[in-house]
Amino acid sequence: MLTDSRSHDGKVSGGVNKEGVGYYNNLINELLANGIQPFVALFHWDLPQALEDVYGGFLSPRIVDDFREYAEVCFKEFGYRVKHWITLNEPWSYTTSGYASGVAPPGRCSDWQKRNCSGGDSGVEPYLVAHHLLLAHAISVKLYRQKYQATQKGMIGVSLNAAWYVPVSNATHQQNAASRAMDFIFGWFMEPITIGNYPHTMLSLVGNRLPKFNKTQAEILRGSFDFLGLNYYTASYAADAPKINVGKPSFLTDTRTTISSERNGIPIGPKTGTSWIRMYPRGIRSILLYVKKKYNNPLIYVTENGVGDTYKNTSSPLKEALVDKGRIECLRRHLLSLQSAIKDGVNVKGYFAWSLLDNFEWGDGYTVRFGLNFVDYKDGLKRYPKLSANWFKNFLKKQT
Repeated sequence: MLTDSRSHDGKVSGGVNKEGVGYYNNLINELLANGIQPFVALFHWDLPQALEDVYGGFLSPRIVDDFREYAEVCFKEFGYRVKHWITLNEPWSYTTSGYASGVAPPGRCSDWQKRNCSGGDSGVEPYLVAHHLLLAHAISVKLYRQKYQATQKGMIGVSLNAAWYVPVSNATHQQNAASRAMDFIFGWFMEPITIGNYPHTMLSLVGNRLPKFNKTQAEILRGSFDFLGLNYYTASYAADAPKINVGKPSFLTDTRTTISSERNGIPIGPKTGTSWIRMYPRGIRSILLYVKKKYNNPLIYVTENGVGDTYKNTSSPLKEALVDKGRIECLRRHLLSLQSAIKDGVNVKGYFAWSLLDNFEWGDGYTVRFGLNFVDYKDGLKRYPKLSANWFKNFLKKQT
């Protein structure tokens, strides 16, 4: 969207990429022409390489103003047609995968973790990156509200990971472990945009490695969302691990909690076609009720929910892919659980199945398919509706 170039003194300069604006204008217009209301995510981990090269991207406070500038271009160009803006999609995933475990770009983590990273500090950098992500979010929301919202009549929010953690037993210390896990995945971002500070558990366990918000920053953060997007896929068991962080600090052990998909050899839910997803539909109800109680029942859109498939015959998976009865069962059960949460007063106004089409998955490339429609990557990207696409279409018709 913005073009970047580097000058001799290392500064980043550039302008608006008109071809990029044209592409998104065409996309938005086509969606609207077909009765589809766009929800636009400003940042889904696609940081311009120039900003990474010159000042380290989200490791630097310079990113906050650059992000605001980028957001304003989008508000100006598309705001009269886009009524729902999402500043960040899954900032937890971007932060932890890129700067704690190093499994995603820019691949940074502590050398002592022996994860073959390109440098970094897993005990410091994740918290610094998250801090700048939150400030970039808040300053963009402030800009939109002050300059564009009244005339464009839209809403702005953020989409957060919403995994659910079940304590391995009812013992108090195990329940506390599950609560800590929730703070480190969800409260880390939700607490600042609600009250202007990090969760008490993080302040206590992370200490001076956790950046601080000044008074002005806290005020900008507090209440900086019109709606909350929740992405839910799976749940895990959480167990207390008080000695897990002995030695060098890392975000990966700061929670003093062990996460597992099994308890006493029994899985939390059935396996799916995606290695990291166990089907646990009640988790979506649990997280929604948790948010309702703890964060004053905000307006919520479930912005991602679904399951992926992998196939034995990878050279020709079409026949196998189209009969995706497992995905239908997953969607059906999650929607029933979602309905139960709504009946209990949770303020959910929308649901997005992930995803319309098979697509590139960050950790799995094209090997895992989340789409309700099959994409043939070897034959001109032709699309074929799976059973789930027809099921979902019929489901939606029944709701109107």
